[in-house]
Amino acid sequence: MAQERTWRKSSYSGGGSESSACVEVSLDHNALVRDSKNASGDVLAFSSPAWQSLLRSLGSR
Repeated sequence: MAQERTWRKSSYSGGGSESSACVEVSLDHNALVRDSKNASGDVLAFSSPAWQSLLRSLGSR
């Protein structure tokens, strides 16, 4: 499932260096988040409403 999606690396994760600590997100009908250094590892899955709520919460800080 996770490998068939398009993944984007966070621009806030250390400048995009291969050795930096990065997260990636894939937005389709839901949101998946993974560690870019372990692409075949576990992912966090969010429904669209939960993802939007998380982003609003983070944006208000």
